[in-house]
Amino acid sequence: MKNKYIIIDSKDNCATALEDIPQDAKIDLIDKIIKINHKISLGHKFAINNIEKEDYIIKYGEIIGIATEKISEGDWIHTHNIRSSYLEVKKDG
Repeated sequence: MKNKYIIIDSKDNCATALEDIPQDAKIDLIDKIIKINHKISLGHKFAINNIEKEDYIIKYGEIIGIATEKISEGDWIHTHNIRSSYLEVKKDG
């Protein structure tokens, strides 16, 4: 069975859609099944666990942004709920 998403690094808290994923789809991760809360378009990200406001968004094992609001598992991650971290100083840990 073809995966509908890709997760590159074990530190990632988001996955990237490899095809359009409809709202309410069930996604089978290695350790749990999550429900997609919004339509996720090909190439877009969705949260694979809950992310609190001001937490880093991790993709490819690297920080790619900071959550501007709480992002629930299965939520679409895009410019409406993250901001750039390029000018931010990396937190310890």
